[in-house]
Amino acid sequence: MKKILIVADMQTAGNIADVIPSVQYDTVCAYSEAEALEAYDKERPDLVLCAFALPQSSGLKLQRLLSDRCGELIPIVFFSDGTNADAENLAFAAGAMDYIAYPFKPDVLMHRIDNAMRQVESIQQLQGLKVVAETDPMTGLLNKVSTEKTVSALCARASGTIMMVDLDDFKLVNDLHGHDAGDRVIILFADILRGVIRSGDIVGRVGGDEFLIFCRDIRSEQLIAQKTKAINDGLVAAAKVCIGEDMNIPLGASVGAVVVPDAGRDFAELYKKADKALYTAKQNGKHGYVFFREQGAQNAAEASHASSSSLSAARAILVERTRQKGAYEVKFEHFRSIARFAMRQLENYHYDAEFLLFSFDVDIDDDKVDTFGALLRQALRRSDIYTKSSRTQFMVLLPHTGSRGAEIAIERVMRSWRQLDRTTEIACEHEALLADDA
Repeated sequence: MKKILIVADMQTAGNIADVIPSVQYDTVCAYSEAEALEAYDKERPDLVLCAFALPQSSGLKLQRLLSDRCGELIPIVFFSDGTNADAENLAFAAGAMDYIAYPFKPDVLMHRIDNAMRQVESIQQLQGLKVVAETDPMTGLLNKVSTEKTVSALCARASGTIMMVDLDDFKLVNDLHGHDAGDRVIILFADILRGVIRSGDIVGRVGGDEFLIFCRDIRSEQLIAQKTKAINDGLVAAAKVCIGEDMNIPLGASVGAVVVPDAGRDFAELYKKADKALYTAKQNGKHGYVFFREQGAQNAAEASHASSSSLSAARAILVERTRQKGAYEVKFEHFRSIARFAMRQLENYHYDAEFLLFSFDVDIDDDKVDTFGALLRQALRRSDIYTKSSRTQFMVLLPHTGSRGAEIAIERVMRSWRQLDRTTEIACEHEALLADDA
């Protein structure tokens, strides 16, 4: 049944609601601008029947607010008692479907409402065809073309934050559990993204496991951090529903963020900047967010920190932007430098440290190697360090760990690997890291 939102003072709204047959239309009443905004979000009526003058507001203002929040013209019929001679012209100029003089005869009111509803139905049919062309068939989100077109228009006139969201290690879901499970995860992930945005924000699917969000009027890094955490928490819970509670794929989402208009208004450039920030988030351990900052500004900020007498300001340069679980993955050249530094420390402090080498057969598929690398991060401690040293080998450094601790860590890794792949063998050797190795 079609639904009508009536916005007027309490007595007028009640009188109109009494006239409209309940067998023909559902009616919802709101008595102020704030109540109307809340009711529209909750009820999503097919038509708004609104007084031209509202308590401490106006029908025209309410129409603008609703249109801004929904990103489209709202089907609205205004009515007025005639005290404003320009009301009718102003109403139609604002895009109203009709204007009715109040008070009105019940049969005239119903005739005008029926006409407006027929217009609404025609518009909805056209919009339905448009929605099919503009949405991603799997998730129901905007597709790539529509997302880029919509966000590009917003970047030209609005402020906010673009979030480029990419799933981490999603390929493992398809490889290990099949594409049907992967599709279910994508569908649930789309629902998660809908849940972390507001009605006026935009979210679309721009790739297989890549999404784009425009958060209107949000510039706070804290809010983006909260959204990123909610996305990751929701994804893990959804994946366990699809795959099972024993799911141990390091599934998550990384976010590259860029502020509009601080970083510009050209969408193509903003997209590149968000993508660059996303790459940095991936390199910094995944499952987190990174804001794009101009290289010159970032270098200047670091130079300022370095010359500052503030210890906390200098330290801020070094810390991870987001705290990630699991072991620390680094490139091989960085791993080598860290290991050499650890050997120097052993000369003075003589603590235990273990070096591990995991090796696959040379004929192994590259995807399985990548799967194992992702597993290492989850199975080891946050203080442990690992790297992919060749196509089929991983090196691991376990600080403050003796031989027995290394054996426990190896068993944990092997047990996790057997749960994922019972056919592919992997060898592991370990020995103490010694100062005289340097």
